[in-house]
Amino acid sequence: MSNTITFDDFTKVDLRVGTIIEVNDFPEARNPAYQLTIDFGDLGIKKCSAQITTLYQKDDLLNRQIVAVVNFKKKQIGKFMSECLVLGAVNNKDVILLNPENKVKNGSTVA
Repeated sequence: MSNTITFDDFTKVDLRVGTIIEVNDFPEARNPAYQLTIDFGDLGIKKCSAQITTLYQKDDLLNRQIVAVVNFKKKQIGKFMSECLVLGAVNNKDVILLNPENKVKNGSTVA
């Protein structure tokens, strides 16, 4: 463990469930990645760059629910603006996406 945070620090991180509605290749990325478009319900549609190409094909990702941080500052990645951060467990170079066990409403909070 690197740094200890307080519960107040944790509550500042806005974790939400969204559904991936579009997946595109991102050939300009330094590391293999996809450009994802994610529906977060009342929070709207957000775009994200995700280095998840080793375990997931584009068709596997469409309509899949994921967990993401939605309140990070936007980040420019090449010509692409990433608006959220999709979460996953890292196993060597593979990223296994975090997702709810059952389908939930887009925009649902994660606690």
